[in-house]
Amino acid sequence: GFSEADRAESVRRTGELATLFADAGVVTLVGLISPYRKDRDAVRKRHVDQGIPFYEVFLDVPVDELKKRDPKGQYARVESGELKHFTCIDDPYDEPL
Repeated sequence: GFSEADRAESVRRTGELATLFADAGVVTLVGLISPYRKDRDAVRKRHVDQGIPFYEVFLDVPVDELKKRDPKGQYARVESGELKHFTCIDDPYDEPL
């Protein structure tokens, strides 16, 4: 789902999996929409506490471009009201500091 709690749990679980892989010596890249800074900060802290590097990459892509590149048609579903709590449309995105 797209609720704030759903997003937070997804980020937490993904971050935990990344720490497990890294602990096993596997370089891990995670591609994830993580809209809330507090969730990213919690995953970052978990990595730092375990001595695992954490690098955040922020892609600042205009929403109009995202709509053009939308293979699943999700932006059309948002515009029709079918999807709610969609990042950068009717739900926030906290840019990295």
